[in-house]
Amino acid sequence: MFGPRVGIYCANHATDAVERRNGGCYAKPVTIGDDEWIGAGVHINPGVSIGSNSIIGSGSVVTKNIPANVIAAGNPCRVIRTITEADKTGFMDA
Repeated sequence: MFGPRVGIYCANHATDAVERRNGGCYAKPVTIGDDEWIGAGVHINPGVSIGSNSIIGSGSVVTKNIPANVIAAGNPCRVIRTITEADKTGFMDA
C-alpha cells in the first residue's frame, strides 16, 4: 500500500562537479518487498531496499536499507521498532 505523493527515485546526478556539469547521471535499483505500507509523502532514494511487511512512516526520507517486519520513520528514515504479535488488533477474528 502506498499513500499519496510517494516518490521512488532510481536516478541521481554525478557527484564530481565536472561530470555533473557535463550531464553525468547514474541509476541504482530500488527494491520494495511484499505487504508494505509506505506512508504519504515518503521519498525513497536510489539503491535502497525495504524488507517485506514493513511500515514506513509518512514524510520519511529513506536513504538506507530497511529490514523486514519493522516500523521505520524519519529524515533520514531509521528503524523505530520490530512489528510483533502484540500489534494485532483482532480485525480478522470476527
